[in-house]
Order: sequence, then C-alpha cells, then structure tokens
Amino acid sequence: PGSAANGAGTLLGGGQRLHRADQTVYHHLGVSGFATHAVVSQTSAVPVPDDVPPTVAALLGCAVLTGGGAVLNVGRPAPGDTVAVVGLGGVGMAAVLTALAHDGVQVIAIDRLPDKLASATALGAQLTYTPQQALDAGVRAPVVIEAAGHPAALETAISLTAPGGRTITVGLPPPDARISVSPLGLVAQGRALIGSYLGSAVPARDIPRFVELWRAGRLPVEQLVSATVPLEQINEAMDQLADGAAVRQIITFDPH
Repeated sequence: PGSAANGAGTLLGGGQRLHRADQTVYHHLGVSGFATHAVVSQTSAVPVPDDVPPTVAALLGCAVLTGGGAVLNVGRPAPGDTVAVVGLGGVGMAAVLTALAHDGVQVIAIDRLPDKLASATALGAQLTYTPQQALDAGVRAPVVIEAAGHPAALETAISLTAPGGRTITVGLPPPDARISVSPLGLVAQGRALIGSYLGSAVPARDIPRFVELWRAGRLPVEQLVSATVPLEQINEAMDQLADGAAVRQIITFDPH
C-alpha cells in the first residue's frame, strides 16, 4: 500500500489534503517537504522525545534511517569486522557514523570527491579511498554498503566485498539503470547482494534506537549537517545536492 500511495502522490488512506489556490498539491512519499506544515497519515508519524532537537530529528527520518538502518538491520557488523561504505552523501555518512558506533568495527569510506573523504576522516573513518584507489589497493570487506545510487558505485561495492561477505545496496538509481556482474563470482565466493529499501527499517522501532545512540553520544548526527539554508534558497540547496557537494542540508523557515 505504501508503494502504491507513493507512486500516486496520495496519503495512505487515499486522496490529497493539500492545495494551492485551485491546484492539487501531491504528497511526495507520504510526507512531502519544503513546507511549514504537512498532512500525514498517523502511521507515517513517529514521536520523538522532547530532548531531541529538531535538527537531530530531521536527520533521523531519512538519512540515518536508511544508511544507519542498513548497518543495524542488514550489515550487523561484529567486533573485528570491517564495514566499507561507497558513496558519502548524507545516507553514506550516516552509515559511516552508525558503523563507528559499533565497538571494534573498522570503517573504510569511499567516494570520488576528496572533500567527502576528508569529512569521513573527521567523523572517525579509519581509511578513505577513491573508488579506483580502493580497487587498486585490493580492499575487501565483509560488509559493503553502497549509498550512491549509481550503477558504477554498486559495481565497485560488489568488487570490494570479501568472500562470504554481503554487498548491501540502499541507493536508488534510475529505473532503467543496469550493472554488469559476474554471477560466478557471487556463487564461487559465497557472496550476497542484498537490496535494502530505507535501510530495511521499521521507523517506529528504529528511530528510538537511533535516539538512544545519539543520547549516549555514540551517534553525533549533527555532524552530518553541511549547511543550514532558508526556504527561500531551496533552489541553490538543490544545486548543491546535484553537484555532490552537500552532505545534509537543514531547511529553516521564517517564523514570521
């Protein structure tokens, strides 16, 4: 039902509740955004405690839920494991932070942009590479998370997965995107390729888990915020996103 409603731009119960003059405004992914008010199904709302600042809460609903959820729900790294993350936007950086919240886990961050690699190092990633550097160095990890939403990134992630390991893809490339992969390599080395929509998360279950990690100081999600932008500059913010320069941008509203 959720996927059907998302595609139609309606609420889960059907129909639209937003209008501008005589035009219908559709509900993107059941919640919409870039607005001072939203109308959502009660099943789409997860309460957060009063001590959680809006800036933190805003990050938990998408970037952390997806990237962090891929680590918690699918990767499930054990002490001594290595987690590699390919693609260091907001989702990928959230995966880096969540992996670092696990004791005894090494994190390798991979992106084509040097600034993103520097940011990952600042967050605590032990090793950083461009995709080609990682391939040339023979990097292999038992848990590899692809968060770029690009076919080439997924191919890289598969190549970096160790025998017996798991490639977890949370990126959303265009519907007609295709990859080239050797099935024999997956079978002979016992590797798995796993799709994880929204980090395989259950928001009502997982958002409180992330809140507890944040409260404990183990998940400093505020560090994901690369800019705070007023709503009037939303087009410039989208340009930053398209250029790959942004990690997570917080949109603010004039209270007046």
